[in-house]
Amino acid sequence: MLGTALYFLQDKFIFHPKKLPADYQYHFDIPFRQIDLPVNREKNLSIVQFTVPDSIRRGIVLYFHGNRENINRYAKYVKNFTDQQYEVWMLDYPGYGKSTGPRTEKILYEDAMLLYKMAIGKTAADSIIIYGKSLGTGIASQLASVRDCKKLILETPYYSMTALARHYFFIYPVVPMSKYKFPTNEYFNYIKSPIYIFHGTKDRVIPYRQARRLAAQFSSVTLYTIPKGGHNNLNSFPLFKKELTFLLQP
Repeated sequence: MLGTALYFLQDKFIFHPKKLPADYQYHFDIPFRQIDLPVNREKNLSIVQFTVPDSIRRGIVLYFHGNRENINRYAKYVKNFTDQQYEVWMLDYPGYGKSTGPRTEKILYEDAMLLYKMAIGKTAADSIIIYGKSLGTGIASQLASVRDCKKLILETPYYSMTALARHYFFIYPVVPMSKYKFPTNEYFNYIKSPIYIFHGTKDRVIPYRQARRLAAQFSSVTLYTIPKGGHNNLNSFPLFKKELTFLLQP
């Protein structure tokens, strides 16, 4: 009975969205553009572009956020990039914020591709950094496996969603039960750009060994270990700030 419940409720385990009214107006201290992109009759994609002056822009960071709430929760991390003259383009997944429509793994990848196509119309691929945080690491990795970019940077990634599910539900056959695979490890085989991973040793949500396993398997990966770092507090560690700033230099 528990296994059956886990199968039908896995969306609730993975996704924790917070919806916003369609007429909601964002308010941030950083200059930004708000875009509501009607994809079809059922679907609207909400995007916020945190901007810097065109005269100093080094490139664009496509930021795929974690599984909680909406863009408002993750906007506090944007200054890490805008202070280094990178624009940050962030979208909300379906059901998050003002984004609407059905949500599947395939749809999440398609939405990421739409964001990439918008960016490639503004700048070259070697000026695009793909960044994924937590849930967004699988989406970011899939995008980097099919499109060129300057760098792929992942914060607290999972080896795959099924590997993470095995950690929590080891007594169940998680592979056939999982609706969401997010096989980050498989996507790494097709990524041409360098890959950089940040992960804390005290992460209680996605264990540090998942990142260590990725780094051990792929020579293209550089792993930055944050001693005593948790899942949601890496931004408070000077080592994280220092190394991320270094990666954003020309």
